[in-house]
Order: sequence, then C-alpha cells, then structure tokens
Amino acid sequence: MERIQTITPCLWFDDQGEEAAKLYISIFPNSRILQVTHFTEAGREFHQKEPGSVMTVEFELDGQRFTALNGGPMFKFTEAVSLQVNCRTQEDIDHYWLSLSEGGDPAARQCGWLKDRHGLSWQIVPAQMGEWMKGTARQASQVLNAMFQMKKLDIATLQAAYEA
Repeated sequence: MERIQTITPCLWFDDQGEEAAKLYISIFPNSRILQVTHFTEAGREFHQKEPGSVMTVEFELDGQRFTALNGGPMFKFTEAVSLQVNCRTQEDIDHYWLSLSEGGDPAARQCGWLKDRHGLSWQIVPAQMGEWMKGTARQASQVLNAMFQMKKLDIATLQAAYEA
C-alpha cells in the first residue's frame, strides 16, 4: 500500500496550475506529475470554469507532494507563505535561483527570497544556514549582516562571515 502524505500544500492559481506544475517539475530532480483532474458541468455556477479545463494537478517535487488548483482570480500568493529550498552547494543555489526567478518579479528578490512568474515566493538558502544561526550571537549577527547585503545568497561569503 502506498504511503499517504499527511500534509499536502495546495497552491491556488487562477488558471495556470498545470503550467506552473510543469515548470516546477522541470526544475527539481525526482519530480513528476501524478494526476490531472478536470472540471465538469457540476458546480459550474460556483467555479465558472469550462467543463474539461484543468481543475487540479497533483505533482511531486523531489518526493514532496503538492496540489495545484485552478480556482480563479480571487486569491493571490503573498510572501506570507513561501517554499524553502535548502541547497548543499552554490551550484544548487545558482540553479534554483536562476530557474525559479526567470520571468518573476525582480523587485521581490532579497536575502535569498524570490517570486516566480506565477507569483509564488521561494527561499533559496544554504542548507548550512540553520547551523550558522546556532553559532554564537556574534557569528549569527555576522551571517545575518552578510545575508542582508545579498539578493541571491553566496555560500562562501556567508561561511566567511560565520568564521570571521
């Protein structure tokens, strides 16, 4: 029997859920679309979508399941919710930063945060960040001061700040 993921984030899109899911699975390894459902005539007075158009897309990003829902234009993403990508190498940070920020909001890039072309916020961070923040108060302050000067995070610069 397949293990059921207890918590699955549901991302509300106007009508670009399938496009977003395809973008995300092209960026992350070990990712795939699991299922696509379509609107029917049932409930059309509520959803106002054409029967046959995509309703939900279930997908996995490196083993983590998500649902993309084409729910209409009434709700938008905000920075209050973001997806954090923990990166082991600078090459990984560069890859995710470049791939996810392409076509996104350039004004929404600071301290490892970015907003993709669909308005979803991401944090592209070194996996070591938690350890650096558990250092001494001086070390944590130095790391934070260095981070506040960056848009895309640089592991070597943050490591140097931690060790200084």
